[in-house]
Amino acid sequence: MERDVELRRIPIISRTVNNRRTISNFSSNSGQDALSFLETPMRSRTRRRLNLPYLATIIKGEADISVTLNRFSGSVTLGGGQDWKATLRLPPPDTRYQTADVTATKGNEFEDYFLKRDLLKGIYEKGFEKPSPIQEESIPIALTGSDILARAKNGTGKTGAFCIPVLEKIDPNTNVIQAMILVPTRELALQTSQVCKELSKYLNIQVMVTTGGTSLRDDIMRLHQPVHLLVGTPGRILDLTKKGVCVLKDCTMLVMDEADKLLSAEFQPSLEELIQFLPQNRQFLMFSATFPVTVKAFKDLHLRKPYVINLMDQLTLMGVTQYYAFVEERQKVHCLNTLFSKLQINQSIIFCNSVNRVELLAKKITELGYSCFYIHAKMVQDHRNRVFHEFRNGACRNLVCTDLFTRGIDIQAVNVVINFDFPRTSESYLHRVGRSGRFGHLGLAVNLVTYEDRFKMYQTEQELGTEIKPIPSQIDQAIYCQ
Repeated sequence: MERDVELRRIPIISRTVNNRRTISNFSSNSGQDALSFLETPMRSRTRRRLNLPYLATIIKGEADISVTLNRFSGSVTLGGGQDWKATLRLPPPDTRYQTADVTATKGNEFEDYFLKRDLLKGIYEKGFEKPSPIQEESIPIALTGSDILARAKNGTGKTGAFCIPVLEKIDPNTNVIQAMILVPTRELALQTSQVCKELSKYLNIQVMVTTGGTSLRDDIMRLHQPVHLLVGTPGRILDLTKKGVCVLKDCTMLVMDEADKLLSAEFQPSLEELIQFLPQNRQFLMFSATFPVTVKAFKDLHLRKPYVINLMDQLTLMGVTQYYAFVEERQKVHCLNTLFSKLQINQSIIFCNSVNRVELLAKKITELGYSCFYIHAKMVQDHRNRVFHEFRNGACRNLVCTDLFTRGIDIQAVNVVINFDFPRTSESYLHRVGRSGRFGHLGLAVNLVTYEDRFKMYQTEQELGTEIKPIPSQIDQAIYCQ
């Protein structure tokens, strides 16, 4: 149901706002008719989702304009030159199979949201081709300034869903902190800040990351320089704010990634205190795969008529095949060795339930002759950072870790997750297996289950509405290697 309208040689008066040309007046009747036409669908339910002046971006002067209006999505596309795309340094296209978790879109393009040209360049050079379902739902709503409560699966593009509108709304000419992204772990803070820097590399937006375990003095010195976007963990940012070096009075956007974890007893007191330093006209963007009752209480207290997005008709990722193997505790290392020899592993993450077991298992795997790193919360921060970056860059095939590594960590090469110890909660299970099958790709999750774990596994299946199958003697590579 798309309609095309041709507007011929309409004199347009425009002005520059935030380095963008926006319509301020149509000086002919035909132009005014076109504006009325563009407003028509906005009177329906889509009007509250998109503000027309934001979309009415156009080149100054007399122009031949082709306008395409999509009545369902409310998107408006103006014809124009695409020469700028020819200069982009695009990564090789990802030809791997993708599931409906990321392909079941409405067919929108990033240009449909009328983002800054320099932001679009960063998006495409990052390898983002088209918006995923969560990005289609979130980006236009976030651009209007509405609060968002979004629930979507791990690995479906949530980071892009909030980074893109945040970067679009930041004015690089105003040297104050305008947006803040809170995350629960240091590794996720580093990863998110890196995504923001890559997307904004043509925008002159200053991104700063701050977490516990790093030099407070260095952070204080950095905050004396321009910072537009702050990414970090609540405790460290609150500490800097209380010292008066982190000024949040102009921070009108607060993003909470992995919101359920941020609202746990570990983080919520710091979070609530931090919110008191924000202005009243703030915008909340909350994202997570799971939303316990604590989220509802926070939403009712702080969010103003939030737009609720729920893309969780099925909790586990479509592309992840889940198996279990019943083993005795003393057989686990032997079973793991068998999996290593039989599976086609690009990279794997192996989860244990304690720090001691992580270190012991990593030592055993190394003795078996396989390359292996390990990471846990009690390691020195510099060591954690080094392990994280080297594993991301493919320096090692296997990583042994605790649940520290379950939140938001996006490593596309990981196609196998092994629960050496079965997780204590179904929520932890959901986040663990979500480390494979990222962004619609295929993955494999193998659970080593003892006699004592069996009821926990059945309970997890019931709570998540998923099926964990007995492991076959031969696993078809097509289900996790395409």
